[in-house]
Amino acid sequence: MKRSRRIQLITVAAGVFTMLMLGASPAYAHCDTMDGPVVLAAQRALATGELAPMLIWVRDKDEAEVRHAFQHTLKVRALGESAAELADRYFFETVVRIHREGEGEPYTGLKPAGTDLGKAVPAADRALSSGSSKELRQVLVAALDERLYEYFAHVMARRDFAPTDVAAGREYVEAYVQFVHLAEELEGMLSGHGHGHDAPKVTGAAQHPHPN
Repeated sequence: MKRSRRIQLITVAAGVFTMLMLGASPAYAHCDTMDGPVVLAAQRALATGELAPMLIWVRDKDEAEVRHAFQHTLKVRALGESAAELADRYFFETVVRIHREGEGEPYTGLKPAGTDLGKAVPAADRALSSGSSKELRQVLVAALDERLYEYFAHVMARRDFAPTDVAAGREYVEAYVQFVHLAEELEGMLSGHGHGHDAPKVTGAAQHPHPN
């Protein structure tokens, strides 16, 4: 399987896991952390003086702002250790903010290294490193099974109500709506027509139905 397609599949999978765990709340940002890929790329850029490898994390239209921040940071870093620490922090915050804007998500500040990201994001990173998404699939399937069972059991437990018991009937309807909306959201995310972020369009699925 091509690397670009594997990345797309894992992006969708991580998005599904986030929706299952957090409902409709914004995605908990891997890229907001001090040990996340955006800050690591920014650190390498400052260490080597080469910005190009870091620019993959921002949109074309934001490149000029990042270049300006990079040059400004390099100048301030030359003023001493304390100035370098402040300048580095400024650069990390700038590139993460710009990256988050490109995702359509708010920037809420840098999170410390070692922040608990749950199970899916670390498994997604390990999948890319190892070339196998087996562990990630196991994590996602387990989460999906647990959430589906929870919603299904909730609605089934309220199914047998007396026709004249309006209050019990409304409890059933509420549980029914939650269950059906979960199914709808999952299908929408996987097909690229969800209410939140659209899933990446994965080409060649017929040729590669099962990632490693």
